[in-house]
Amino acid sequence: MRPEVHAEMAAVQGRHWWFVARRRILAAVIGRLALPADATILEIGCGSGGNLAMLARFGRLQAMEYDADARAFAAGLGVCAVAAGGLPDALPYADASFDLVCLLDVLEHVQDDRAALASAARLLKPGGRLLITVPAYAWLWSGHDSAHGHHRRYTAGTLRAAAEFVGLLAQRLGYFNTLLLPLIALARGIGKLRGAGAGANPSSDAALPPAPLNALLAGIFGLERLVAVHALFPAGTSVLAVLGRRSSGGAP
Repeated sequence: MRPEVHAEMAAVQGRHWWFVARRRILAAVIGRLALPADATILEIGCGSGGNLAMLARFGRLQAMEYDADARAFAAGLGVCAVAAGGLPDALPYADASFDLVCLLDVLEHVQDDRAALASAARLLKPGGRLLITVPAYAWLWSGHDSAHGHHRRYTAGTLRAAAEFVGLLAQRLGYFNTLLLPLIALARGIGKLRGAGAGANPSSDAALPPAPLNALLAGIFGLERLVAVHALFPAGTSVLAVLGRRSSGGAP
């Protein structure tokens, strides 16, 4: 990810409609996981720390970030310790340390996603879960993906295949950011027609819209938390998975 993208995200992560609504949806999903009362939680690739305060509501939180500038910003929020490290080989934690490990729009940044999943899975306590979000659909690829250093976009099927390859089973798997999918698809299509697609002048979509539009988009996207408590969607711009390690009996 380009350094200016980290700075842009740090500036808007508290207000931008996508970050605000995604935190609401993730909180709804985590609330249904029945974590232990004193759960240990790790966010891998926490970036500039936009999710930390939300995650800290559910247990004793630690975080890890590869980029030094983003890590310093996240640590400066004062929510939890933020260690240096990266996937798949630079994890500064003992195996079987966490009840919940979160990779929230991280896996697409890692060249070897299967190795990354295997490394993250080793950090899980017995019965622990991985919570993963990734961007969906290769046909939605745009300059935003290039600016953010993405290697790929996923479908539910390709994420399931990567997880199962390393012995993880999906307890929940589906899509979100569904209500705005037609609008986002239209915007990406127009951008490609104007030459702002995969190969030209990569730019981030993280600019903050005017306040009324930002509030409207946050409200529409955030409504999905009412459904995500019970079920995920069959299509959307992002994939969400709750993964557990395969037990000797074959169940997650």
